[in-house]
Amino acid sequence: MGKAIAIFFGFSALVILAGSFVAPGTVSASRQGCSSAYGVDPCTTASVK
Repeated sequence: MGKAIAIFFGFSALVILAGSFVAPGTVSASRQGCSSAYGVDPCTTASVK
């Protein structure tokens, strides 16, 4: 049982590490500081120039 839990946590750590390397290339990272939050795109609002 302990071996299966250790394998699960090891695999989870690998997924998190892989995601941290992939994240800088996602859509929100490529918009030069305009990442949407809560469904609102700050680049398209009138208050942000």
